[in-house]
Amino acid sequence: MTRARVLLLTAALGPLDYRVPQGSDAPLGSVVVAPLGPRRMGGAVWEDTSFGAPEPVGDNRLRNLYEIVPVPPVPAPLRRLVEWTSDYYLAPPGAVLRMVLPGAAFADARRPIVEYRATGETPKRMTPQRTVALEKIGERQGTVRELAALADVSEAVIRGLVQAGALEAVSVSADAPYPEPDPAFAPPDLSDEQAAATQALRDAVAATTFETLLLDGVTGSGKTEVYMEAIAAAIEA
Repeated sequence: MTRARVLLLTAALGPLDYRVPQGSDAPLGSVVVAPLGPRRMGGAVWEDTSFGAPEPVGDNRLRNLYEIVPVPPVPAPLRRLVEWTSDYYLAPPGAVLRMVLPGAAFADARRPIVEYRATGETPKRMTPQRTVALEKIGERQGTVRELAALADVSEAVIRGLVQAGALEAVSVSADAPYPEPDPAFAPPDLSDEQAAATQALRDAVAATTFETLLLDGVTGSGKTEVYMEAIAAAIEA
């Protein structure tokens, strides 16, 4: 039998022990859904040594995890940040974890949503609003509300196009995990001043010591791009 210590998204409790279902694997950082009384609660698998040792629970009293969610695990540096934030601000660790855990940890957030896209069919009855809507939608897809806003028409017009066969429903998964960021994607063309400030920030990131830095510049001078380069350096580190 495999145990997993899970930090749940609740401010009332620390980590709790659960049984990992046979045939499943729940390494550190895994995002899971676990039972808590009659409720289903999201959480993450945590180290045994963090937040003190809970009261020992016999194997026969452990409850099975409901699900190991197929999203990227919470990485070790982020777990350490949760612990540091909890300790520094005297905040319940589960409340801190709620701020960093992906929305896909919640079962309801992963329910498929329905979007609509053009089929290429022209309705028998066309109106000026329907014509404009189909032209603006083009090859895009979205929910009824999103397409209505895009085409600047009422939702009734979009639903009419669905009923007429001009738009078809597509089931998409909500809260799909984001891909790993690429810090080198689309490098900016920095000015000399931006390049100098960027190098200073990159050097500070590489030093891995605490330091407060503030860019001085008027609105629109390009400070945000410099900060983004510092973020890219932190991701690369």
